[in-house]
Amino acid sequence: MPKMKTKSSCKKRFKVSATGKIITAQAGKRHGMIKRTNKFIRNARGTTTLSKADEQIIKPMMPYAR
Repeated sequence: MPKMKTKSSCKKRFKVSATGKIITAQAGKRHGMIKRTNKFIRNARGTTTLSKADEQIIKPMMPYAR
């Protein structure tokens, strides 16, 4: 049986944690930071985990990341 392919966009953007959750960068920090509040910028540091619904979309695209 041939190997399954991983979606290139997913392997660049997401990682899987030890518990199987999908880790990604915080959204909304690319541009337009002047209009954002300091609280928003502070809370959007680091990484975050995807919601269950979004996780179900991404996991099939990364067959070997489990």
